[in-house]
Amino acid sequence: MLPDRIAFPGRVLFLSEDPDKVRRQLEGGDLALPEALPLRDQVSTDEITPAWICYHYDETLGEFPYLGLKCGERFPVKAGSVKAGGFAVSVAGKRRGKGSSREASPYAEWCAGLRLVIAESFERIYRQNCQNLGLLTSTDLGLVARIRAGEAIPLAEFTDGLDPITAGLVRHGGLFAYNAARLRGEEQPPLPDPGPRPMTYAEKLLARHAVVDAAAGRSGLPAVAPGDGLFVKADWRFSHDYVTPMAASFLEKALGPEVALRDPGTILAFRDHLTFLHHSMRAEHRAQGLLDVAQRLKPAQEAFCARHGIRLHGELPDGSGSEGICHAVMAERYVLPGQLVVGTDSHTPHAGALGCLAFGVGTTDIAAAWVTGDVRVTVPPTLRVRLNGRLRPGVSAKDLVLHLLAQPLIREGGALAHVVEYQGEALADLDTDERATLTNMAAEIGGFTGLVAPDAETVRFIRERRGVEIALEPWMRGDDGAEYAHTLDVDCRALGPMLARPGDPGNGVALADLGEAVRIDIAYLGSCTGGKREDLRRAYEVVKEAAARGQRVPEGVAFYVQCGSEDVRRHAAAQGWIAAFEAVGAVVLGSSCGACINAGPGVSTRPDQVTVSAINRNFPGRSGPGQVWLASPATVAASALAGRIVGA
Repeated sequence: MLPDRIAFPGRVLFLSEDPDKVRRQLEGGDLALPEALPLRDQVSTDEITPAWICYHYDETLGEFPYLGLKCGERFPVKAGSVKAGGFAVSVAGKRRGKGSSREASPYAEWCAGLRLVIAESFERIYRQNCQNLGLLTSTDLGLVARIRAGEAIPLAEFTDGLDPITAGLVRHGGLFAYNAARLRGEEQPPLPDPGPRPMTYAEKLLARHAVVDAAAGRSGLPAVAPGDGLFVKADWRFSHDYVTPMAASFLEKALGPEVALRDPGTILAFRDHLTFLHHSMRAEHRAQGLLDVAQRLKPAQEAFCARHGIRLHGELPDGSGSEGICHAVMAERYVLPGQLVVGTDSHTPHAGALGCLAFGVGTTDIAAAWVTGDVRVTVPPTLRVRLNGRLRPGVSAKDLVLHLLAQPLIREGGALAHVVEYQGEALADLDTDERATLTNMAAEIGGFTGLVAPDAETVRFIRERRGVEIALEPWMRGDDGAEYAHTLDVDCRALGPMLARPGDPGNGVALADLGEAVRIDIAYLGSCTGGKREDLRRAYEVVKEAAARGQRVPEGVAFYVQCGSEDVRRHAAAQGWIAAFEAVGAVVLGSSCGACINAGPGVSTRPDQVTVSAINRNFPGRSGPGQVWLASPATVAASALAGRIVGA
């Protein structure tokens, strides 16, 4: 248990927008809060620990926090500088920790000596990962002056406003210590009792999965309400190659190498992120031995899965790719309406398109869930997005979500840690693949998850992809009178193709308003949001006439097509889509996350290169050092043929 008062004897590091102010602190100078302003908002986990840093999964990470932090147009943090600076506290602005669910980010901060991170607001997964590790968090910038005055801060100030489970976890100093006390019977999480109330669909899912008696395996409550703390039983738990080795290491350190996993038949693992890393790793990273470090993740994951009998969707035997991206395969092969799914990727909400509650968790969460079968949740509020009217021909789910990301409510953090539930007439224009783009990019919106209540389209999708007939149950919808924190209405009839300018998915601009001619070097059609059947079909509709008349992408433009799974690739080949892409000069790659995670063909290699991409996020450095524009699959295909960003 942590003491009742916590002292922070180290220095305070302000993550300022001004790179010179950050550099001054790293060189030994201290700033007052007013001097440090403005603070960097929306510091992403890609900036805290760029993807290549996550090849490490031990205390070595402490050398690297904030190495990707972009302040102005510079990157002021160097390897080892935070750890050498003796900092105990780090302070940033709004939406700290947006993006990936990688627990490597707070773990790197912890290993560098930080014990408290402060921000005006936090992304849900990042803050949960901090709490799991024992890294304290606060939104009170007034703590800075008190800490510098030598005051020991009452522990209660770090638990105020938290649900009882999360507060208990913070007091214990992390999830493993809390779970150990829970399993010994020393912690009895109180069960919420909000009384009868109409519930949203997400609340119903959480209520049905709420753990009532962990020892007896009983679950299910009559009702829950936003703010209630729960442990919920997971129907599926999955991890990918970045996270499995770190989670296994955490688990064995906490509970020993012979620990038994709960119901391993419902645990899955994926080798999907780093399949093509050897094609794109920069020379300086190779010189540092990072390719060897990264390649050690594969046998570590394989050994863990073999030891515990876990199904591993791995690389193809011929080395041409992987079986598929984790959340894409989960939707295609596994999840069902009404289930609860957790995975170690912020885009786990992808499967919410099938009417299940799917959300991302960090390393410690998944390691604990392997043993307990459950995960902790604070019941989130729900943002209702009503898709009014019908979409115009040629407008896709990617256009719709890029429009949402540009809305003031979203940009200002109004959806943080909310369920984003999509309703409305325009859903009729979107098949399950398209709906998955909406739910997947709840991660960029800042939500807890994205969700669509199941309907006849869900039944059709499961029949088509799996040959299985399912029946929907009457409870699988929100109740009349359910409470929503916000409602965002979208006039879908007014929407056209959208883009996001480089730097952030929220930098939305209508393609019709672009004005300037944006020349491109790379067009990338792939990833979980751009490599589904429907994504490739829409792109094929753009290129098929060009293929028939012998047109090819212009000289100097590289066009990459990468399916989200081998199931999709086989379908695309059978339909003739792959042949058409190759006929116009596209390079068709095996299935993998690839360029989306800066690990494969399609990444930029120079800052002056411009990419138009169907991936879901374009944070600085996300897909190489160049400038990444986000667009729909159809826009990517049309732009590849034109050599500049154009509509289909």
